[in-house]
Amino acid sequence: MTQLNPIRRIAISTGGGDAPGLNAVIRAVVLSALQRGWECYGIREGFNGILRPDRFPSDGVYRIDKDQVRGISHLGGTILGTTNHGNPMRFVVRQADGREIEVDRTDDIIHHLRSMEIDALICIGGDGTLTIAHALHQKGRSQGLRVIGVPKTIDNDLDKTYTTFGFDTAVAFATDCIDRLHSTAESHRRIMVVEVMGRYAGWIALHAGMAGSAHAILIPEIAFDVQNVVKKIQSRTQTGRHYSIVVVAEGARAKDGQRYLEEQAQAGGVERLGGIGEELARELERRTGKEARAVVLGHLLRGGSPTSFDRLSALRFGAAAVRALDQGYSGIMVALAFPNVNYVNLEEVAGRMKGVPLDGDTLQTGRDIGICFGD
Repeated sequence: MTQLNPIRRIAISTGGGDAPGLNAVIRAVVLSALQRGWECYGIREGFNGILRPDRFPSDGVYRIDKDQVRGISHLGGTILGTTNHGNPMRFVVRQADGREIEVDRTDDIIHHLRSMEIDALICIGGDGTLTIAHALHQKGRSQGLRVIGVPKTIDNDLDKTYTTFGFDTAVAFATDCIDRLHSTAESHRRIMVVEVMGRYAGWIALHAGMAGSAHAILIPEIAFDVQNVVKKIQSRTQTGRHYSIVVVAEGARAKDGQRYLEEQAQAGGVERLGGIGEELARELERRTGKEARAVVLGHLLRGGSPTSFDRLSALRFGAAAVRALDQGYSGIMVALAFPNVNYVNLEEVAGRMKGVPLDGDTLQTGRDIGICFGD
């Protein structure tokens, strides 16, 4: 714990992909801070409110009060806006000759916040955002800026926390979709391939697939052989079950290591995955002779009203972040560890990912009840 000056003003940033529950975190932060007599400010679109004055010439960082957070806990998205571009550690700048280079602009963020006499920053985001938060903490502590991280991702792939808000909502929606697909698949004797988000971790595919009684689940952690999926489908046919549901994470890999890309990584960005659902459906149809259709849930998983679990988790995270600041902490992330919210150092989280454990109970349960994982 670092002893710093008393807090008068704090700022909130939401970065990366949106997730159900973001607005509940913002509401909890603002109300908890106002209870302590602190002023609250929101940064628009991650850090673009500071780094992109062309987009926000007058209100990139703006005051937030009770009226602006009234009745937002049940709303999806984020009132601050967000972005998964414009990483301040690798900010893309176009040169006069048209070339693009990456520069570190974290010092610009710290200078801007301190010029506004903002004493603390609460960063709500996934692994990329929390890596940025760690860098801001390291640079900002000498200038009196405290930084607290709040874990957010529908993928549930952040280390050191039991779960992230947004995950439960995404799984609940995906499960409902899979439930609906059973009847239409059975009616037409089809194979239905359901593609869900999950770049490097298969938590959504695993949990929704199991809850929705899928027959095969393909996740990034387990390289799959499509012929094993074919065998599962054929064995079902032999026992009179003429349809099958296959759930696949967008980042699942075949045994040859191939992943399906819509777009290669651009400067300052990340590669865009997509297409595995369609490709898998075509291959299964070719090998089994059965009609196959692909359903891509994609960004539908990010939208909508958060479940009660995600709302409560988000509210707890937001309030805990303010408590941590009030207790003098900086450079930590609030983490869910039942029954309480704990604090973990950002350096233990930055750049780390939590994949599905291959020896975990959930995966083993899937194997015990006969689900095919392609291996």
